[in-house]
Order: sequence, then C-alpha cells, then structure tokens
Amino acid sequence: MTKHVSTRALMRGAVTVRADASDVKSLITALNKDWEAFKATMADKDKELLKKFDDVVTTDKLEKINSSVGELQKAIDDANAKIAAMSVGAGGKGEVKDKEYTDAFRAHFRKGDIQAALNKGADAEGGYLAPIEWDRTITDKLVQVSPMRQIASVQNISTAGFTKLFNLRGTSSGWVGETAARPQTNTPQFGSMTFTPGEIYANPAATQAMLDDAEINLEAWLASEVETEFAYQEGLAFISGDGTNKPRGLLTFVTGGSAAAVNPLGAIQLKTAASATAVTSDELLDLVYMLPSAFTQDARWIMNRSVLGIVRKLKDGQDNYLWQPSYVAGQPSQIAGYPVTEMPGMPNMAASALPIAFGDFRRGYLIVDRVGVRVLRDPYSNKPYVHFYTTKRVGGGVQNPETIKALKMAAS
Repeated sequence: MTKHVSTRALMRGAVTVRADASDVKSLITALNKDWEAFKATMADKDKELLKKFDDVVTTDKLEKINSSVGELQKAIDDANAKIAAMSVGAGGKGEVKDKEYTDAFRAHFRKGDIQAALNKGADAEGGYLAPIEWDRTITDKLVQVSPMRQIASVQNISTAGFTKLFNLRGTSSGWVGETAARPQTNTPQFGSMTFTPGEIYANPAATQAMLDDAEINLEAWLASEVETEFAYQEGLAFISGDGTNKPRGLLTFVTGGSAAAVNPLGAIQLKTAASATAVTSDELLDLVYMLPSAFTQDARWIMNRSVLGIVRKLKDGQDNYLWQPSYVAGQPSQIAGYPVTEMPGMPNMAASALPIAFGDFRRGYLIVDRVGVRVLRDPYSNKPYVHFYTTKRVGGGVQNPETIKALKMAAS
C-alpha cells in the first residue's frame, strides 16, 4: 500500500499518545453515566413494545446512547492496552540500547548513506534489517492495536516455518491377574501441523525535502505508518485468512470451514442460532457451557462493534443485562461474566455468518512471527517521493480447536 504524506501527517507520526490511570478513570465515569442512561431508555422502549407502540424518538435516542457506550468502552480498552504495554517497556521513551545503530538508521532514512553499523545483526539471508529498537517498537505497537495479538499466543521463529506436534493419545491398558501374561498395548499416535508465514508489506512515502527539513523522530513516523497498515491486514487474516501467503484465519477452522481438516485435533465446534439476524441470551449461555471447564478460566468473547451493540441489549432470566461495562482501570467489559474483546474483523449478523466466538484464545490460536522487520529505502521508483518498503513475515492458525466455540447464524 503506497502512502504519500504531508508535512502535517509526518509531524503527527512523532506525537506520543499519553495514557494513564486518570484518563481511564474519567472515561469509566462517563461510560457508567451513559450505561445508566442506556438502561433507563431501554426500559422505556420495553414499555412501548408491551403496548405495541414503537416511538421512533425513543429508538433513535437508544441507538445514540448505545453507540456512545460502545465508543467509550473502546476508548477504555485502547487506554488499558497502552498502559499494559508501557508497564512492560513498550511505548515509553526508554534508553536507546544501541545509539550508533539508531543514528546510522536515521542517516540512511534521510540520505540513503550506507554505514557498516546499519548492517549489524544481519542474518544469513542478507537483506536489510531495521534497528533492533525500531523492530521492537513495531512489534509493541502491533500488540497495542491488534486485538488478536493481545489475546492469542505469539511464537517467534527463525526458520521458514513452524511445525507443532500433537499427541492424539491412543494408549490402551488392561487388567491382569498376578501371573497372567502382559501382552503389548496400543501406543499413542502423533499428528502435526505446520504454520507457514506469509509476507505482509507496507510502502509509505515522503518527499526528500520533508526528510531533509522535518525535525521529527523518523522511526516514530515510519512505525506509525507501518503499524496502521500491518494491523489492518493482520486483523483480517487472523480471522478469515485462507492460508495462501497469509495466516489461516480462526473462522476457517470451524466445522465445515476450509481448514476444518487441517488441525489433527479436529474442527472448532459450532452452536447454530435459531435466527439469521438475531441472537438470544440463552444461545450465548449455551455457547459458554459448550466449552469444557478446563478452558473457561481464561475464556473471553470476540465480536465486532455492530454485533456487540446488539448483544448489549440482551438480558438474562432475572432481567439483568448480560453485558456489563468496565468499572475499574485495566478491566474490560464483560458478557455473562467473561471479558469481551472487540474484534473488527469478525462478521456482522447475517444468514450463515459466524459473528461470535468464545474461548481461551491464548491456548487456541497461535501467531508465528518470522523474526525481523525489513526496510528498503527506494528513492528511484516514484520521484520526488522516497518510499520505505517495509516487510514482515507473519503466519497463524488454530493450534487447539477444543478451546474455542463459535456461534453460527441460521441459514435464511
């Protein structure tokens, strides 16, 4: 993806977004105020429906408040992610561990001068490795903005692929007398699955004059540009990627999906809703109880904002809302007592769609990163722009389908 940026956009890339506990506290206060307004308006709407009367004014008010609740909760989730990242050293100003290396990289950005320091740590493949600190910055930013990276397992690899072995069991036993013979019993069987990275790229551009004149942090600008593109492409692939030059998406492993036979442990089980366009509280609770108790401790929901707006209106048998907002910093919103992660790549509610998944995604989905972000400075292809062709090899797939369940909408 090619991007030509203005000086203003270039400067924005150097701005550091600040997130602290006081920011989250004010957001939580606003969220809970709107949540109370939502419940009151929903009660008015329920009364109207009992009288078989649908006031468009109340409906419009309800949808506006529902949207505001969603936006505030998303802001809290984003702030929580930034605070968590900074607590382990990401996103902070930290001390540069290799100043010579970083200075060489900046000089290469501006003028294209090749210095020996820039090639330190280059692997046997040759090529053009970014500075270690900058490579970490990209990875840390992706963790902040990519919901799947926040909840899945990530494995760094240094080879062309990663093969995982599965114990399919099969060992047998038997009861015998004291002096009876002990015949050989069955031995366990093993299966394997290979995670092969595909290559993702971004190709932002700036004029040479901008690079000469702008007093900015060039790494911060490029990291911001690449982060946006990589996070968008990864988000789609981790959910629905077909495995061709990209990760295999989570939803391709469901029963009947294109990757249903890829994992030796089988496919992700489905719960089918009664409707093609709506879901009930009982169906969500059924999904919870489909998951074995061994995997519920760290289980969570994933769905997109549109679906979350629908689920937010559901109540249990005691007239309590299934969805509950964040009440303290670091706590996500919950559905039926389990955290929920807003996942933009998940489908909307439609006939035969798979809009909701529930489970332990850290045990269920594996992301493999081929170590190293690479940058090629290209001042020739599109003068007067200098392109920074940036690549990273990423793969992914379901490593344990038993830890995840999905909801499928009825066929129309």
